[in-house]
Amino acid sequence: MAQEQEQQKQIRVGVLALQGAFSEHIILLNTLPQVSEAVAVRNAKEISEVDALVIPGGESTTMALIAERSGFMPTLKEFVRTHPTWGTCAGLILLSEAITSGGTLKGDQKLLGGLSITIKRNAFGTQKESFEAGLHVDGLDNAEKLFPGVFIRAPVIDEILKPDEVEVVAKLERDYGKTPKGTIVAVRQGHLLGSAFHPELTRDNRMHLFFVKMAQEWIAKQNK
Repeated sequence: MAQEQEQQKQIRVGVLALQGAFSEHIILLNTLPQVSEAVAVRNAKEISEVDALVIPGGESTTMALIAERSGFMPTLKEFVRTHPTWGTCAGLILLSEAITSGGTLKGDQKLLGGLSITIKRNAFGTQKESFEAGLHVDGLDNAEKLFPGVFIRAPVIDEILKPDEVEVVAKLERDYGKTPKGTIVAVRQGHLLGSAFHPELTRDNRMHLFFVKMAQEWIAKQNK
Protein backbone atom coordinates (compact mmCIF):
# COMPACT_ATOMS: atom_id res chain seq x y z
CA MET A 1 0.00 0.00 0.00
CA ALA A 2 2.80 2.43 0.88
CA GLN A 3 4.50 1.67 -2.44
CA GLU A 4 1.28 2.35 -4.35
CA GLN A 5 0.83 5.67 -2.56
CA GLU A 6 4.42 6.62 -3.40
CA GLN A 7 3.90 5.75 -7.07
CA GLN A 8 0.77 7.90 -7.17
CA LYS A 9 2.51 10.94 -5.71
CA GLN A 10 2.24 13.94 -8.01
CA ILE A 11 5.38 15.05 -9.79
CA ARG A 12 6.57 18.40 -11.14
CA VAL A 13 7.56 18.14 -14.78
CA GLY A 14 9.83 20.53 -16.63
CA VAL A 15 9.80 21.13 -20.37
CA LEU A 16 13.05 22.34 -21.92
CA ALA A 17 12.18 25.77 -23.29
CA LEU A 18 15.32 26.82 -25.17
CA GLN A 19 13.53 26.50 -28.53
CA GLY A 20 10.77 24.47 -30.12
CA ALA A 21 7.25 23.32 -29.26
CA PHE A 22 7.55 23.52 -25.47
CA SER A 23 4.30 25.36 -24.67
CA GLU A 24 2.18 22.61 -26.26
CA HIS A 25 3.79 20.00 -23.98
CA ILE A 26 3.14 22.16 -20.92
CA ILE A 27 -0.54 22.49 -21.81
CA LEU A 28 -1.03 18.72 -22.19
CA LEU A 29 0.98 17.84 -19.08
CA ASN A 30 -1.12 20.23 -17.01
CA THR A 31 -4.25 18.22 -17.94
CA LEU A 32 -2.94 15.23 -15.97
CA PRO A 33 -3.89 14.79 -12.30
CA GLN A 34 -0.55 13.01 -11.74
CA VAL A 35 1.28 16.28 -12.47
CA SER A 36 1.37 18.93 -9.74
CA GLU A 37 2.69 21.46 -12.24
CA ALA A 38 4.36 21.53 -15.66
CA VAL A 39 6.79 24.40 -16.15
CA ALA A 40 9.28 25.79 -18.66
CA VAL A 41 12.95 25.04 -17.92
CA ARG A 42 15.75 27.24 -19.28
CA ASN A 43 18.57 27.07 -16.74
CA ALA A 44 20.22 25.11 -13.92
CA LYS A 45 18.06 26.61 -11.17
CA GLU A 46 14.80 25.78 -12.93
CA ILE A 47 15.84 22.20 -13.77
CA SER A 48 16.81 21.61 -10.12
CA GLU A 49 13.17 22.24 -9.16
CA VAL A 50 11.57 19.51 -11.31
CA ASP A 51 11.29 15.73 -11.01
CA ALA A 52 11.27 14.88 -14.72
CA LEU A 53 11.96 16.56 -18.05
CA VAL A 54 10.50 16.67 -21.55
CA ILE A 55 12.77 17.76 -24.41
CA PRO A 56 10.44 18.98 -27.19
CA GLY A 57 10.53 18.97 -30.96
CA GLY A 58 12.21 21.85 -32.76
CA GLU A 59 15.77 22.32 -33.99
CA SER A 60 18.11 20.01 -32.09
CA THR A 61 21.22 21.87 -33.28
CA THR A 62 19.83 25.20 -32.03
CA MET A 63 18.83 23.74 -28.65
CA ALA A 64 22.27 22.23 -28.16
CA LEU A 65 24.01 25.45 -29.20
CA ILE A 66 21.97 27.58 -26.77
CA ALA A 67 22.56 25.11 -23.93
CA GLU A 68 26.28 25.00 -24.65
CA ARG A 69 26.77 28.76 -24.98
CA SER A 70 24.80 29.45 -21.79
CA GLY A 71 26.80 26.88 -19.81
CA PHE A 72 23.65 24.79 -19.24
CA MET A 73 24.82 21.69 -21.16
CA PRO A 74 26.72 19.92 -18.31
CA THR A 75 23.77 20.32 -15.91
CA LEU A 76 21.36 19.14 -18.58
CA LYS A 77 23.48 16.06 -19.29
CA GLU A 78 23.64 15.20 -15.60
CA PHE A 79 19.86 15.57 -15.23
CA VAL A 80 19.28 13.24 -18.18
CA ARG A 81 21.64 10.71 -16.60
CA THR A 82 19.83 10.74 -13.26
CA HIS A 83 16.18 11.73 -13.87
CA PRO A 84 13.25 10.59 -16.03
CA THR A 85 13.50 12.34 -19.40
CA TRP A 86 11.44 12.11 -22.59
CA GLY A 87 12.69 13.40 -25.93
CA THR A 88 10.25 14.00 -28.80
CA CYS A 89 11.54 14.43 -32.37
CA ALA A 90 14.46 16.86 -31.87
CA GLY A 91 14.53 15.71 -28.24
CA LEU A 92 14.96 12.12 -29.41
CA ILE A 93 17.93 13.23 -31.52
CA LEU A 94 19.52 14.91 -28.49
CA LEU A 95 19.09 11.78 -26.36
CA SER A 96 20.73 9.51 -28.95
CA GLU A 97 24.35 8.38 -28.88
CA ALA A 98 25.09 9.29 -32.51
CA ILE A 99 23.51 10.65 -35.68
CA THR A 100 23.84 8.72 -38.93
CA SER A 101 23.02 9.61 -42.53
CA GLY A 102 23.29 6.77 -44.98
CA GLY A 103 25.45 4.96 -42.42
CA THR A 104 27.97 7.80 -42.08
CA LEU A 105 28.44 9.26 -38.61
CA LYS A 106 27.85 12.99 -38.37
CA GLY A 107 30.11 14.61 -35.77
CA ASP A 108 28.79 18.18 -36.01
CA GLN A 109 25.90 17.73 -33.58
CA LYS A 110 26.24 18.12 -29.79
CA LEU A 111 24.24 15.41 -28.04
CA LEU A 112 23.10 14.70 -24.49
CA GLY A 113 23.16 10.93 -25.02
CA GLY A 114 21.56 8.40 -22.71
CA LEU A 115 19.57 6.28 -25.15
CA SER A 116 21.72 3.53 -26.68
CA ILE A 117 20.56 4.22 -30.23
CA THR A 118 21.70 5.93 -33.40
CA ILE A 119 19.43 8.33 -35.25
CA LYS A 120 18.81 9.20 -38.87
CA ARG A 121 17.65 12.81 -39.14
CA ASN A 122 14.86 14.02 -41.46
CA ALA A 123 14.26 10.42 -42.48
CA PHE A 124 10.87 11.12 -44.07
CA GLY A 125 11.96 14.16 -46.09
CA THR A 126 11.02 17.85 -45.90
CA GLN A 127 8.26 19.56 -43.93
CA LYS A 128 5.98 19.24 -46.99
CA GLU A 129 6.19 15.47 -46.52
CA SER A 130 4.86 15.59 -42.95
CA PHE A 131 2.12 13.08 -42.13
CA GLU A 132 0.05 11.51 -39.36
CA ALA A 133 0.25 7.78 -38.69
CA GLY A 134 -1.82 5.60 -36.40
CA LEU A 135 0.51 3.81 -34.00
CA HIS A 136 0.21 0.92 -31.58
CA VAL A 137 2.22 2.07 -28.54
CA ASP A 138 3.12 -0.66 -26.04
CA GLY A 139 1.98 0.18 -22.51
CA LEU A 140 -0.34 3.01 -23.51
CA ASP A 141 -3.70 3.34 -21.76
CA ASN A 142 -6.55 2.19 -24.02
CA ALA A 143 -3.84 0.60 -26.18
CA GLU A 144 -6.30 -0.87 -28.69
CA LYS A 145 -6.96 2.71 -29.84
CA LEU A 146 -4.24 3.84 -32.26
CA PHE A 147 -2.22 6.86 -31.18
CA PRO A 148 -2.12 9.71 -33.74
CA GLY A 149 1.62 10.05 -34.39
CA VAL A 150 2.41 13.39 -36.05
CA PHE A 151 5.67 13.24 -38.03
CA ILE A 152 7.25 16.56 -39.10
CA ARG A 153 10.76 16.33 -40.60
CA ALA A 154 11.03 13.43 -38.21
CA PRO A 155 14.04 11.26 -37.40
CA VAL A 156 13.94 7.49 -37.18
CA ILE A 157 15.92 5.13 -34.99
CA ASP A 158 18.62 3.75 -37.26
CA GLU A 159 20.16 1.21 -34.88
CA ILE A 160 19.66 -0.06 -31.34
CA LEU A 161 23.12 -0.38 -29.82
CA LYS A 162 22.08 -2.34 -26.73
CA PRO A 163 19.10 -4.56 -27.65
CA ASP A 164 19.07 -6.12 -24.18
CA GLU A 165 18.49 -2.71 -22.57
CA VAL A 166 16.42 -0.76 -25.09
CA GLU A 167 12.72 -1.59 -25.32
CA VAL A 168 10.91 -0.87 -28.60
CA VAL A 169 7.68 0.98 -27.80
CA ALA A 170 6.29 1.76 -31.27
CA LYS A 171 6.93 0.96 -34.95
CA LEU A 172 5.39 2.20 -38.18
CA GLU A 173 2.34 0.15 -39.12
CA ARG A 174 2.93 0.53 -42.89
CA ASP A 175 5.35 2.02 -45.42
CA TYR A 176 5.61 5.81 -45.63
CA GLY A 177 7.46 6.88 -48.76
CA LYS A 178 10.86 5.20 -48.69
CA THR A 179 10.56 4.44 -44.95
CA PRO A 180 9.38 0.85 -44.51
CA LYS A 181 6.78 -0.70 -42.25
CA GLY A 182 8.35 -1.80 -38.98
CA THR A 183 10.69 1.19 -38.68
CA ILE A 184 11.19 1.96 -34.98
CA VAL A 185 9.75 5.33 -33.93
CA ALA A 186 9.69 5.10 -30.11
CA VAL A 187 11.89 3.43 -27.49
CA ARG A 188 12.41 3.25 -23.76
CA GLN A 189 15.62 2.56 -21.84
CA GLY A 190 15.30 2.61 -18.06
CA HIS A 191 14.24 6.12 -17.04
CA LEU A 192 14.51 7.51 -20.59
CA LEU A 193 11.83 7.62 -23.30
CA GLY A 194 12.22 8.74 -26.90
CA SER A 195 9.70 9.25 -29.70
CA ALA A 196 10.21 10.43 -33.28
CA PHE A 197 6.72 11.93 -33.48
CA HIS A 198 5.03 14.97 -31.88
CA PRO A 199 2.42 13.91 -29.27
CA GLU A 200 2.09 17.54 -28.15
CA LEU A 201 0.48 18.47 -31.50
CA THR A 202 -2.56 16.26 -30.82
CA ARG A 203 -5.39 16.39 -28.30
CA ASP A 204 -4.49 12.90 -27.10
CA ASN A 205 -2.60 13.05 -23.80
CA ARG A 206 -1.96 9.31 -23.48
CA MET A 207 1.75 9.54 -24.39
CA HIS A 208 2.20 12.25 -21.76
CA LEU A 209 0.38 10.06 -19.24
CA PHE A 210 2.61 7.12 -20.23
CA PHE A 211 5.73 9.17 -19.54
CA VAL A 212 4.45 10.59 -16.26
CA LYS A 213 3.49 7.13 -14.94
CA MET A 214 6.88 5.82 -16.04
CA ALA A 215 8.57 8.68 -14.19
CA GLN A 216 6.48 8.11 -11.06
CA GLU A 217 7.40 4.43 -10.97
CA TRP A 218 11.10 5.14 -11.48
CA ILE A 219 11.14 7.83 -8.77
CA ALA A 220 9.33 5.51 -6.35
CA LYS A 221 11.98 2.82 -6.91
CA GLN A 222 14.79 5.31 -6.26
CA ASN A 223 13.15 6.42 -3.01
CA LYS A 224 12.83 2.89 -1.56
